[in-house]
Amino acid sequence: MSQNTGTPLNILVLVKHVPDVQFERQLTGPGNRLDRKDSVLSELDEYAIEAALALSESRGGDKAGNTVTAMTMGPDAAANAVKKSLQMGAAKGVHISDPALAGSDAGATSLVLATAIKQLGGFDVVLTGMASTDAETSLVPAQLAERLGIAQLTNLSKVELDPGSNTVTAVREGEDGAQTLEAGLPVLLSVTDQANEPRYPNFRGILAAKKKKVTTLTLAELGLAESAVGAAGSATRVLGADPRPPRAAGEIITDSGQAGIALVDFLADAKLI
Repeated sequence: MSQNTGTPLNILVLVKHVPDVQFERQLTGPGNRLDRKDSVLSELDEYAIEAALALSESRGGDKAGNTVTAMTMGPDAAANAVKKSLQMGAAKGVHISDPALAGSDAGATSLVLATAIKQLGGFDVVLTGMASTDAETSLVPAQLAERLGIAQLTNLSKVELDPGSNTVTAVREGEDGAQTLEAGLPVLLSVTDQANEPRYPNFRGILAAKKKKVTTLTLAELGLAESAVGAAGSATRVLGADPRPPRAAGEIITDSGQAGIALVDFLADAKLI
């Protein structure tokens, strides 16, 4: 049950339109860029959306003045990532779109996102997934927190907001155990796929999303030069790429009465037992 405690929250969740993992990834063009024609909202970003909605609801939701905004950066089709976020329950969306953004690496991406966040202003919590499912660098959250000058709690499996204060308590799980972390607002949080169970858009949410506002921003509106983004503004680039070699045929063991022994020997040689 949601409760109306504390001051209203302004929450921003960052989402990305990425190639569908169900299809084979393809590189295209002179810059060896991912072909994004069959793209969807990054699955890992759904956990960030759910975390954002849960934090809002812990303070009473929209009715108590808590706002969840979904922001994406990408070509026209990337608007679908914001659309899915709105269907899940986000109140409004922001789409940063400009042809010059193509080929931006993590550094250039974090610059654009940070500039947009500063321009829009007033966010108490910035939420991201643990990584995007295309590049999987996990670099943007930390870079973004540094550019914004706010605390960061990353790779979290649990996030709670103290109802009596503006303190976030979170859990990060690792190989050696779990860490309990705290930070005051404003804060950047990145959550893992263990943080929650993302909700599915229902019919009512899909209809409501059509009436929600989505703001589109260009580089000019952000005051950024084309030379600061894309390939020109990126510190990394793909110099070459080769197709993945075909998978080698496995070893076939014919049962002549000794198949069990042969299988054990094979596993032992592979150091699997």
